[in-house]
Amino acid sequence: MSCVMKLLLIQHGDFCHGRAMLPLAPFLLRALSSGPRVSRSLRESYQLLQLQLPDEGESSPAQVKEAYLRMAKLYHPDTGAATADQALFARVEEAYRAVLVHQSRLQSRGGSAEEDEDEKMRGAAPQHRHYLSYEGVGLGTPSQRERQYRQFRVDRAVEKALDYRQKEHQTVAAAEEGAVRQRSRQIKLTQAVERLVEDLIQESMSRGDFRNLSGAGKPINKFEHNPYADPMTHNLNRILIDNGYQPPWIVMQRDIREDIAKVREKLEQGRARLSDPSTPREHAQWQRLCGEAGEDLKKLNKTVDNFNLIAPMLSMQMVHFSLEREIARAGKAALQGRRERKREREREWEEQRREREREREKREETKTSKGSGQLGLIARVLSWLK
Repeated sequence: MSCVMKLLLIQHGDFCHGRAMLPLAPFLLRALSSGPRVSRSLRESYQLLQLQLPDEGESSPAQVKEAYLRMAKLYHPDTGAATADQALFARVEEAYRAVLVHQSRLQSRGGSAEEDEDEKMRGAAPQHRHYLSYEGVGLGTPSQRERQYRQFRVDRAVEKALDYRQKEHQTVAAAEEGAVRQRSRQIKLTQAVERLVEDLIQESMSRGDFRNLSGAGKPINKFEHNPYADPMTHNLNRILIDNGYQPPWIVMQRDIREDIAKVREKLEQGRARLSDPSTPREHAQWQRLCGEAGEDLKKLNKTVDNFNLIAPMLSMQMVHFSLEREIARAGKAALQGRRERKREREREWEEQRREREREREKREETKTSKGSGQLGLIARVLSWLK
């Protein structure tokens, strides 16, 4: 366009000086009538993105972006597609930037014929300056490039979110498929076990193993204990009980009672050995015994927590055992034992006293009986002498 303007100025000057430049007229008319010319590289960029050329029609920015995304999904090396090609994707990216530059300049300058000269100047400028910021995205002023880069980041985030959701859906679908397969295998295994048990029962019946049973021909006591219980549940429970089976919570409850009984017996025996004014040695032994009991109660409280988790009813749950309460309980038991021993001693003393009184009475009776016998004998001798 600058060359055309120079020619016009030259022609205008020549006319002013009275000289006409007729050989330049066709060239000037052709230059003024023709629109903006497109370079070969820009045409190749439009063709690579499968867009209409500028002289054939205008492509909107949305169409350009859609074409770029379509080509990127085909040739990007990270997509994992069969058509992925790093070199071809690099060409597509360069073509996309070139088309964006062309459209932005068409919009800013109204499609003037100076585009070719600007393209040449842009080609002569250092190429690396375009990539110094914003990842090489955007054109125009820094503020415009910043807005374009923000939009680019938003689009990239949306694409990554969509890819992530797709992968999540695929993972969930694979997990559900695996669960279905696992359930199907379990069902097949259960059915196989049931068929095996049924075959064994039929084989035993064919051999006659069920002919000489003790309860053959007798009614089954279905409602032996609870008439409101399910017969099947009652029979299963009876079989388990006959074979020595006990639920875990019952076994744990029994262990807790046995352990707390041992701890209480140890405390009561230690407290009973203490004299009323305890000596320092006895006090030290009692403190050591209380420490051992505290450690045992800590372990026992952990067992109580486990029991409360598996107890079938809330009313069966237990509370923690306290060392202070057990010590007070042992003190009361020791005091009661002393009182009982004191009453036993008093009872023994009373029995011994009564035994001594009975013995003394017997001795007195024997003495009196002997004295009366002697007097009678003397009287009988005197009467015989008379």
